Amino acid sequence: MAAESDGTRVAPRCPRYYLRDGLWVLAALLVFFSDGASDLWLAADYLQKHRLSCFWPTVLLVLLPSLLTQSLSFSWVVTDRGSSPGATRPCCRLCAWFLQGSVHLLQLGQVWRYLRALYLGLQSRWHSEQQGRHFYWRMMFESADISMLRLLETFLKSAPQLVLQLCIMVQQGHVETLQGLSATASLLSLAWMIASYQKVLRDSRDDKMPMSYKGAVVQILWHLFTIAARALAFSLFASVFHLYFGIFIVTHWCLMTFWIIQGETDFCMSRWEEIIYNMVLGIIYIFCWFNVREGRTRCRMTIYYVIVLSENAVLTALWYYYRPDYMVSDFYAVLIVCSILCSFALGVFFMLLYYSLLHPNGPMFGPSSSSCVFTESPETSRVPELAGTESLPRTLPRTTEQDREFVPGDRDSCVPVFQVRSSFPSTPVTRVPRAQGPVIRIDLPRKKYPAWDAHFIDRRLRKTILALEYSSPATPRVQYRTVETSQEVTEYETTV
Repeated sequence: MAAESDGTRVAPRCPRYYLRDGLWVLAALLVFFSDGASDLWLAADYLQKHRLSCFWPTVLLVLLPSLLTQSLSFSWVVTDRGSSPGATRPCCRLCAWFLQGSVHLLQLGQVWRYLRALYLGLQSRWHSEQQGRHFYWRMMFESADISMLRLLETFLKSAPQLVLQLCIMVQQGHVETLQGLSATASLLSLAWMIASYQKVLRDSRDDKMPMSYKGAVVQILWHLFTIAARALAFSLFASVFHLYFGIFIVTHWCLMTFWIIQGETDFCMSRWEEIIYNMVLGIIYIFCWFNVREGRTRCRMTIYYVIVLSENAVLTALWYYYRPDYMVSDFYAVLIVCSILCSFALGVFFMLLYYSLLHPNGPMFGPSSSSCVFTESPETSRVPELAGTESLPRTLPRTTEQDREFVPGDRDSCVPVFQVRSSFPSTPVTRVPRAQGPVIRIDLPRKKYPAWDAHFIDRRLRKTILALEYSSPATPRVQYRTVETSQEVTEYETTV
């Protein structure tokens, strides 16, 4: 925790890229390729067997979302074309544009971004501290873009593809190998991207504790089983009630979108963009829980899962009583119903496991204690800097497990975002002068969860930050408008 108290502050640690971070990117690439390749392989098999009624929906659910996300990715490339500092020759720029255009035409924009994030992460590890910090935050910007693109693509492609293939399996009465591979890859892609989005979000914000890889894996299992139960219930109901399934999906989407809008999310720069974003979130809410607001989520999550459990039970019961006799025997019908219940129960179990043991802020179901705003004691306020250590810009760094043992009065072991200056006089401590870097002041409060901050959303500001990071000997600081409180708090800044 970097804090100031009567002229004393602790220098933050420089973020570091580890081997497990690179392995996570490689695993994400494997999930991406397995999802797309299995769908295309299945579509080719349908075409070879002249099953055109299955071929066209399968291939359209692959191509249309991919074209949309590739177009969005390329538009971001166009916006970011001036983010690389330094003059380049026209021939180099032409080659770069040709390469980017070819990559996105081949529908490999996400692959390029994954490889670039891996390259930037390795560069941050191999260079000096200042250059390494520059490469690290470029990697975080790239990771944020990948997570947004992949989240959009998975819920526009993988989610409906999963329901489609499960519906085909139920109607034909058996499971083909390629159908099973496609459905499994789509399910894994959905669960992976939800957990990956949350992890990258926390890793990129200095006011949030990072998510461990154990927590990310448990989150994957949580969403894997709950989405599996949800998709299977959808496919069963849709195999019998085609029109009513469409009415149900549209109704659920409208209700969830209205619920999200009522929650007053704060993601986009304009009201209309915010509504469009909420409509996209409504699609995600068809299949799984997705946190859209800061603060405690226990009540909202409970309401959501009660609704989902009720819908799954009703959809499955209607299929069980109105299914044709030739479709599935009673024994296998009961087996399918039990698998839906067990899958949902396993998902809830892993959800409780995550919030009980692996949440970054500590156990969420324990007795309430003190909040993250607390008063320093005279003993904790005197933390001298190490002599000879170069002072870094003020920030809110993440607390390591070793440091978390010394955070007083914190039930969740969360990092105290604000600290109140002690009213007791402290012994003057000699401060090491720090290099004064450029400061970018934003006349807006920090964006709310789960959105990234303005320097992750506003690409013009991102270019400014990277240019200053490249040209200045000290790291630039982004200072948001501090929310007024009744207590005197330290200055709230973040290092990018």
